[in-house]
Amino acid sequence: MSDSYDVVVIGSGPGGYVCAIRAAQLGQSVALVEMATDDNAKPEFGGTCLNVGCIPSKALLDSSHKFHEAHADFTTHGIDVGVPKIDVAKMMDRKRGIVTQLTGGVAGLLKHNGVTVIQGRGRLLAGRKVEVTSPDGGTAVYEAANVVLASGSEPTSIPVAQVDQDRIVDSTGALEFSSVPTRLGIIGAGVIGLELGSVWGRLGSEVVLLEAMDTFLANMDSQISRESLKIFKKQGLDIRLNARVTGSEIVKDQVVVTYTVGDEQHSETFDRLIVSVGRNPRTADLFAEDSGVTMDERGSIYVNDRCATEAPGVWAIGDIVRGPMLAHKASEEGVMVAEQIVGKHHQLNYDCIPSIIYTHPEIAGVGKTEQALKAEGVDYKAGTFPFAAIGRALAAGDTDGMVKILADKKTDRILGAHCVGPSAADLLQQLVIAMEFGSTAEDLQLMVFGHPTLSEAVHEAALAVDGHAIHMANKKKR
Repeated sequence: MSDSYDVVVIGSGPGGYVCAIRAAQLGQSVALVEMATDDNAKPEFGGTCLNVGCIPSKALLDSSHKFHEAHADFTTHGIDVGVPKIDVAKMMDRKRGIVTQLTGGVAGLLKHNGVTVIQGRGRLLAGRKVEVTSPDGGTAVYEAANVVLASGSEPTSIPVAQVDQDRIVDSTGALEFSSVPTRLGIIGAGVIGLELGSVWGRLGSEVVLLEAMDTFLANMDSQISRESLKIFKKQGLDIRLNARVTGSEIVKDQVVVTYTVGDEQHSETFDRLIVSVGRNPRTADLFAEDSGVTMDERGSIYVNDRCATEAPGVWAIGDIVRGPMLAHKASEEGVMVAEQIVGKHHQLNYDCIPSIIYTHPEIAGVGKTEQALKAEGVDYKAGTFPFAAIGRALAAGDTDGMVKILADKKTDRILGAHCVGPSAADLLQQLVIAMEFGSTAEDLQLMVFGHPTLSEAVHEAALAVDGHAIHMANKKKR
């Protein structure tokens, strides 16, 4: 038997490493188990988010957006830079540098907080014991008063398009292209598909997104989804709904994809194909059958509203439990679990978790959508305000989109907020804070917003909830 700890965390993604650090801050002896290794055979911290997800994709989104601005928008501002060129290798080097900086930062934080790092694959055994298989095949068993499972997720594969990370890639492979594909196909027009499509579309690819659902961004507010679809089509993204892929084949270094739209058969040829149809919880061999941990019908680990599993002293957080697969959700669940372990009361408000798509313009939402309120029979009122009527947006030449606020018709309490437009993620956070404190639309109406700012759209949308918007003609309220 090896060492024992107050807390052993399996997985160092944004849920696991945050949980480990917070538990250590609270005086616990903590070990963090990580199986991924870098090029130097050392533990690779940060999980999917820092290494092959949130961070590298945002680096490429930022680089490609700057290229697009130089290519298409600078002349509007009186700036002539000639014909810009993209150096894909340099762009990738920048991305890798950012990843290295952040993952190295996590390593430093773990060391600073006294977290013991154990390299290898962790597996929960009965009685809160954790078996770790090291890279050389050796095993050791650690005892813990509490075990936190935080193993994350992995891209979903589909039989009709087998990933080879060459011509047919998943979201990881799409972050490592060495050149801009002339023609790029993407299966799935969700968050990842839209972000990766935006990256390569801005750099010159002809992008076709094949979405099996007949509704675009079905989980977002329907008005925001419709507005977003118009914007993306204007940008040149070819988004085809109700398109079900039936097969793919590599022919002379190209990918031939067959799909149906209704009863019609179609075929398209691409230089590269990205499979982006979702992610699955990474739970294979994560726990023994007699560990006491159970799974729900969707393949996620069953937990209560505070992330406790059915096994005493065993917790699970992030992508392997119910709810959206979001890094910020995982991080806050990690904090919640660490604080509960030492007896602190901490309850995460799952109604106030924002969802964000980092295209340009960004798309963000929190709380109830309008279609959900209708389905639930809630008597509500809505206010929207377009960025086209915001002076700061006009000055920046960034006027696509709107802010939307939904409030209870009787109590005026804000039930949901949604936005597509410039800096939508940051603007929405103002509304997340408002909802966390139980604010009403009137509360926002009475606040002073700086001028000229993009956040004035939030103020005007709140005014529009009651038909009081100043800088547009108001619709009569029912």
